[in-house]
Amino acid sequence: MQKIPVGVLGATGMVGQQYIALLAQHPWFEVRYVAASPRNAGKSYRHAMVGRWQLAAAWGPGVGDLILEDANEVAAGVSASQQGRLRFVFSALEMEKEGILKLEEAYAAQGIPVISNASAHRWTPDVPMLIAEVNPLHTDIIPIQQKARGWNQGFIAVKPNCSIQSYMTPLYALLKAGYEVNRLFITTLQAVSGAGYPGVPSLDIIDNVVPYIGGEEDKSELEPLKILGTIRNGQIEPAVTPKISAHCNRVPVVNGHTACVSLEFGAKKPSVEEVKAIWTGFSGLPQELDLPMAPKQPLILREEVNRPQPRKDRDADKAMAVTLGRIRPCPIFDLRFVGLSHNTIRGAAGGGILNAELLKSKGYLG
Repeated sequence: MQKIPVGVLGATGMVGQQYIALLAQHPWFEVRYVAASPRNAGKSYRHAMVGRWQLAAAWGPGVGDLILEDANEVAAGVSASQQGRLRFVFSALEMEKEGILKLEEAYAAQGIPVISNASAHRWTPDVPMLIAEVNPLHTDIIPIQQKARGWNQGFIAVKPNCSIQSYMTPLYALLKAGYEVNRLFITTLQAVSGAGYPGVPSLDIIDNVVPYIGGEEDKSELEPLKILGTIRNGQIEPAVTPKISAHCNRVPVVNGHTACVSLEFGAKKPSVEEVKAIWTGFSGLPQELDLPMAPKQPLILREEVNRPQPRKDRDADKAMAVTLGRIRPCPIFDLRFVGLSHNTIRGAAGGGILNAELLKSKGYLG
């Protein structure tokens, strides 16, 4: 199989680096185009990353010699596309929201699909916000998006915030099994890598917990409703329930976001054992799709009383699985549990790559 040439916008940042590393051995995609801020434009990727590469994994063959383009210069991407060096881009842009909105739309308008990790388009009504195992049917809005905007091959699809990965898939599994969930009370313990690099100053986070992360609580409470929403009248109409209350905290952990969740069911209430069976049996995407980045078991159940733990469980199943534990009755709501996911892989670049695989399997990426 000839690999599809792809680009990474924001290739020098933390999420961009994770994209580069994860795509190094990908069987379908190959990085052939990298772009970042104007100050790095014209440098080789190897030169620009001296002293900045933060990962243990290396970049793929040839990536170090790629010349960084200015991500703001859409014409360079169009030229790369015409030369066969670029079919679509992963967006890991780190800039103000308005700048990302305009840039991603500019790439899409030129026929270059954008698979975005950025938050700018998450609430654009005709842009799908995808967790591949949860709402793959939201890809059906892409032709509507293209027609409404007059785009030919280009489109925009985004992934949600990393903070919701630890509880969104287990929540969906319960809904899919026929249980109504009315309310969720969530406390997240979020790793420092979620703040990027250099991120949180060491004197703020060592021996400390910071009980505020700008914008995270709104994202944690509202994004699940769009993911659970319905395509209607040319847009995605968010669900009304469940109601979610979130407390988001930054903790001195490098990778792995943990969520402590209490949930309230409707009239039909499953037992703890029934919930465990639902989660253990959840298969996610159809096996016949055979998407390379998809976890074999999306939800992994740990029976130990002190699991999941970031250091021990964040890398489960290519760091793409959600690990669950401490499932027990709740004296205020009905059930409580702890969920854990790798924030820069499942919650960021790995989730974006899985979305691209899903879109390719549906014929949107050629």
